[in-house]
Amino acid sequence: MEIDPAASRAVLKREKVRDAVLALVEERRPGDAIPSERALCAELGVSRPTLRAAVDQLVVAGLLVREHGRGVFVASEKITQELVQDSRTFSLPQAVGEWTSRLLEVSTQSAGARVGRKLRVSPAARIRYVARLRLVDGSPMAIEYLYIPADLVPDLTSDELENGDLYEHLGRRHGIQVSEAVQAIEPTVVTRGEADLLDVPELSPALLFERLTSDAQGRPVEYVHSLYRGDRYRIVSRLTLGPRTERSSPRDGHHPGIPPGDIMPGEPVTFSTRGEVQNAP
Repeated sequence: MEIDPAASRAVLKREKVRDAVLALVEERRPGDAIPSERALCAELGVSRPTLRAAVDQLVVAGLLVREHGRGVFVASEKITQELVQDSRTFSLPQAVGEWTSRLLEVSTQSAGARVGRKLRVSPAARIRYVARLRLVDGSPMAIEYLYIPADLVPDLTSDELENGDLYEHLGRRHGIQVSEAVQAIEPTVVTRGEADLLDVPELSPALLFERLTSDAQGRPVEYVHSLYRGDRYRIVSRLTLGPRTERSSPRDGHHPGIPPGDIMPGEPVTFSTRGEVQNAP
């Protein structure tokens, strides 16, 4: 697959603007306004269409709210549910097919406030920034943005980023043994530039992944967010329900994806998940 350089530049520019606006969101409380388009364009050095596209993406994601005649405001916090149990198994989404990558950008840069908070490093700390297009059997599947502390991977190569399992490379060549990942998945739609890279129509449904990976010592070693095609990729979860415990209580709540009352409250749940690539129509 040939990558359109213009589409790639537009996506990467919008991604940087999106990160900058996200940093503003995280510094504010729900209901607070963000600066005006004119102020943000001047501060970030971008055009209004580029800024508006990035803000539109965050509005679709439910992080910002537009109020006609008033401006753009930080949205209310989302309700988050999490499976918690004494015994669990968790695997990062994996799928069949030959996975490869095409690098869109690789650079070493300052972490900045937002990524620095994610990785628990100084905003001035150097990180490796990687943007890559993920393909399965040569077909575009996802756009992925990775942030890794530079001192952990001083000699990270393009071959490692384009071929094979990155976590295997991190363990074998860089001595980083990943142990845990906290991942969130949300629905979204693709912008025009993203659609060009993923070979789908504009505003097609997609899955937005955000993951923070830690090593055996609990140290964050990777922050990544990815955009997966909604027409070709899905997540399948397996829930194994254990015996009811004596301390079960009707107030224990319910498990994500399972309506209240479908299982007995308080039952331990073993959770595993995998990704599936669906055949193209």
